[in-house]
Amino acid sequence: MLAEIILLPPFAAALVLAVGQLSGRIDGEGSERLTSRLALTSAMLSLAGLIAAAWLRHRDLVPARLALGTWLQSGTYRIGVNFSLDALSLSYALLAALFSVLTLRFATHYLHREAGFHRFFMVLSLFGGAMLLLALAGNAGLAFAGWELAGVCSYLLIAYAYDRPTAAANATRAFVTNRVGDAGFVAGIFLAFAWTGSLDWAEFTHPDRHLATWQAGVMAACFLLAALAKSAQVPLAPWIARAMEGPTPSSAVFYGAVMIHAGVYLMLRLQPLLEQSPLAMALMAAFGLVTACYGYFCGLTQTDVKSALIFSATGQVGLMFLEAGLGWWNLALWHLLAHAVVRGFQFLTAPSLMHEVAGRPTRSVPRYIAARPRLYLASLQRLWLEPLGDWVAVRPLQRLAQDLYQFDSRYVERFWGIATPAGRGSPTAARPNGPNPDVIRVSGYAGCLTAAAAKLLYWFEDRLVLRGVGQTLLQQGRRLGVQLNRLENLLNEPRYLVLFIAATLIALL
Repeated sequence: MLAEIILLPPFAAALVLAVGQLSGRIDGEGSERLTSRLALTSAMLSLAGLIAAAWLRHRDLVPARLALGTWLQSGTYRIGVNFSLDALSLSYALLAALFSVLTLRFATHYLHREAGFHRFFMVLSLFGGAMLLLALAGNAGLAFAGWELAGVCSYLLIAYAYDRPTAAANATRAFVTNRVGDAGFVAGIFLAFAWTGSLDWAEFTHPDRHLATWQAGVMAACFLLAALAKSAQVPLAPWIARAMEGPTPSSAVFYGAVMIHAGVYLMLRLQPLLEQSPLAMALMAAFGLVTACYGYFCGLTQTDVKSALIFSATGQVGLMFLEAGLGWWNLALWHLLAHAVVRGFQFLTAPSLMHEVAGRPTRSVPRYIAARPRLYLASLQRLWLEPLGDWVAVRPLQRLAQDLYQFDSRYVERFWGIATPAGRGSPTAARPNGPNPDVIRVSGYAGCLTAAAAKLLYWFEDRLVLRGVGQTLLQQGRRLGVQLNRLENLLNEPRYLVLFIAATLIALL
C-alpha cells in the first residue's frame, strides 16, 4: 500500500491531464487553476508518502525491500514488482519529490497564459512519477522503465516550443544521444540475466555471485555507459547545453536538481558490482575528472545565465563520478544531495537574476584566457566536442546510410522491379501516358518473371476458360433465362396469381 501511495498519484495526474486535454475539457486560461492544483496535489501526496516511508523505515516498521508480485516472467527468468526503501533510494526519491513540488509551484505563475501550460504540467507530472519509479525500483527492469520515461519527458520539454526549428532539433539531438546510453543499460540487463539469472539490485550485484573479474567489468562498463550519457559526461556531454532550450522550470528540475544526477545514482546503486572491477572504477574516475575540467573550462566564457549554470553543474557531476571512482561513495552521495539543492535553487532564481543584472556589464573572463585568443576561442566553442563527435560518429553513419540507400535503389529495387520515385534514380517501373495508361511496363529479373507469368495466366484464361467452358456456360445461361422469363409471365396472369394465393393460405392453415 505504501508504494502505491508514493508512485500512483503523479501517473494518475498525468493521465487525467492528458485525457482532459484530448477531450477538450481542460483547455485555455480558465483551466489553469485546475491543472496546477491537480499536478501539485499529486506531487505533495507522493512527498508525504515518502516522508512517512522514511519515518517507518527509521523505526524498522517496514522492510528495506517490498515485493508486490511478478511483472514479467518467461521460463526461469522473472522480473518482479519490488521496491527498495533503503537510505539511498529514499534520499534520491525525496529529492525528486521535493523538487517536483517546488517546480510545479513555481511554474504555476511562471507559465501563466502560456500556450503549452497544460501540456507542461502533464509532462512534468509524468516525469515526477518516472523519477520516483527509477529511485525506488528494486530491480534493473523497473529502473529502466523509469529511466526511459524520464528520457521521453526530457525530449518533450526540450521541444516545448515545438514550432521552433531550434527547439525541435535540440530535443532530437538530446534524445538520440541518450539512446546511446540506453543501449548500454539494455546490454547490462541482458548480461545480468545471462550470468546471474536475476535483475534484483541486491542479488546480481552481490559479491557472493562469484562473477569473474572480466564479467563484472563488462557488466559494469555497460551500466557506466548509460550513466555517462544520462549525466552528460564527456564525450557525451554536448547534449546538455542544447537542453537549455526548454523552459526554465523544466531546466531546474531536470538538469539542475534531479535527472542530471541519475547517472551518479545508478553508479551508487551498483557499488558492489563496480568494486569487483577496478578497471571500471578507474574509467569512471577518469571520465569524471575529464568532465570536471571540461565543465570548468567551457563555463568561463559563457555569458547567459542558463549556460553558465549548466556547465557548472556538468563539472560538479563530473566530480561526483571522480569521487565514486576513487571509492568515496558516501562523499559522492552527500555531494549529489547538496549540489541538487543549490543548483536547483539557482535555476529557479535565474529569471529574477536576469532582471537584477540587466544593464550591468557581464563578468570578465580570466586574464590568462583573455590574453590568449586561441584558448578563449577553444573555451567559447566548448572545445569543439560536438563537431568532433559528428566527425567521428554521425558523419560515418550518414555516409553508410547513403551507400546502403544507393545500393538498395541501384541493385535491390532494380532486381525486384520495384518502382522508383521520380528524381531518385533510374525508374524500374513506369506508367506510360499513352493511349493505354493502365498498362505498366516493368524491368528487372523479378519484373520480367512476373510479366511472363501474367501472360501465361491470361492465355490459359482466354483460350481454355473463356473460349471453351465459358462459351458453353454462356449458352446454357441464356436458355435458362428464357425459361425463367416464361415462368414469370405465367405467374403474372390473374388465374395463376389467385391459385398461388390460395395455395399459400392452405399451407398456412
